[in-house]
Amino acid sequence: MIALLTGKISHKSPGSIVLDVNGVGYRVQIPFSTYYELPEPGAQISLNIYTHVKEDAISLYGFRTLAEKNFFQLLISVSGIGPKLAKDILSNVQTGELAAAIVRADLGRLSAVPGIGRKTAERLVLELKDKVLKLDLAAPALEGEGMPPTAGIEDDVASALVNLGYKEAVVRKTLAELRVSSDDSMEEVLKQALKALMK
Repeated sequence: MIALLTGKISHKSPGSIVLDVNGVGYRVQIPFSTYYELPEPGAQISLNIYTHVKEDAISLYGFRTLAEKNFFQLLISVSGIGPKLAKDILSNVQTGELAAAIVRADLGRLSAVPGIGRKTAERLVLELKDKVLKLDLAAPALEGEGMPPTAGIEDDVASALVNLGYKEAVVRKTLAELRVSSDDSMEEVLKQALKALMK
């Protein structure tokens, strides 16, 4: 099975790219989230690959991050969700937001994603909630509960702290325990978080 491809982008479109690997062109289907991060044709990239084998075809699905590939594999493990629908779901919602909706059993949010009806949303929660909780995505998914006005500031602070070398799961847990109001500036929240992390 192909798990990773490194090569030059020969052609790209929102739904797929052709990756030139030592003179062999691989057509790789991609979600929009991966497409938006791609450099221009001619640039060299690596993609995490999921190989889907059917009787009459072999299809490659590519992702910029391992987290996306892992989530894709979780989605296709759910009854009624195939690779194409899983790719379309990841094109319409970020993995963190999807994880949050599944963990919170937010059927309204899940049903709003194109391709997911009420019954599929219920299956997602039933079959994936425990699995999503085991992923690294579970910490940020749970952390923002009940505090949407400050989510943007917290994301910026989390990014800054991760760049300083702190583990994201620890950072998210610390931010969840802080009392952050929508009036707080990023600098104030960053100072509070650093003080808590240094204890």
